Amino acid sequence: MRPLSRLPIIVACAIFLLSGPVASWAQKPPERQVAITIDDLPAGSANMMPTATISEMTAKLLGTLRDQRIPVVGFVNERKLYKFGEVDERIKALRMWLDYGFELGNHTFSHMSLNQAGLKAWEDDIVQGESVTRLLMAEYNMKLRYFRHPFLDTGRDLQTRREAEAFLVNRGYRIAPVTLDAWDWMYAGVYEDAKKRGDTALQQQLASSYLSYSDEMFAYSEQLAKQIIGYEPRQILLLHANQLEADHIGELLDLMRKRGYRFITLADALSDQAYSLPDTFVGEEGTGWIDHWAITQGKPPQGSPVFPQWVIDRSKVLHQPQP
Repeated sequence: MRPLSRLPIIVACAIFLLSGPVASWAQKPPERQVAITIDDLPAGSANMMPTATISEMTAKLLGTLRDQRIPVVGFVNERKLYKFGEVDERIKALRMWLDYGFELGNHTFSHMSLNQAGLKAWEDDIVQGESVTRLLMAEYNMKLRYFRHPFLDTGRDLQTRREAEAFLVNRGYRIAPVTLDAWDWMYAGVYEDAKKRGDTALQQQLASSYLSYSDEMFAYSEQLAKQIIGYEPRQILLLHANQLEADHIGELLDLMRKRGYRFITLADALSDQAYSLPDTFVGEEGTGWIDHWAITQGKPPQGSPVFPQWVIDRSKVLHQPQP
């Protein structure tokens, strides 16, 4: 047989390989890891929600997470528990997190910004925000060990930031950073208003936009991390306790799986060496930790996906004073 006569066989083999298991392997997403954290417990809009709605929303959100065996830490603002005549029921909604096998952390009592309050007032707000949570966790033989900065505000100057960090360490806390964030809270207010009005078309439009924007933000953050620290760390995702997540968390988890993510505990994520990198970020407004590392290195990040303006506009309308 002449060499040229073998060419069709070689081509056929190549086509088989490109369409078979090797092609599937080549298209497989990279292996990634992420810890899920959820802020503003028992609910971001707790002041405007009946307790029955909070309980229903919490059960729906946690049911999906439990059924899919996703480790989660939920961060509490205890002031949201104190609504006249509903305190006991709101505490039951918080207890549900522990009943479902999740962990609670401190998000300050009143969602107080370190950048806006004095250091002493902020420290007092943290202590006040421990009262109910510590007692609940003690019933489950658990210790309160994580803290999340409201607004991700870590201090407007380095001395304040370091003093705040020392205070947290002395009280037994580990700060929970954030590396993935798609502003679900901005979508959530508009979504909850649409849900109250029965506007299912707008709810679906918002959910679709949120998932699309999340995908863009995840891709951006993954690439930025590789540029700044040379690899993708074990990520930490920031979500909020709201009806958008209760209704669509399953779709978000599927999206992340398609990106190659495996879900891990916050403790596992924090064992990544990235969270020990030099970090001297300070600013008027908080931001995520990949930005912290970039700015510390003198490389301010650029090119972040643009948040949909139509969602911002709808949110502003909802917060305008009513005549």
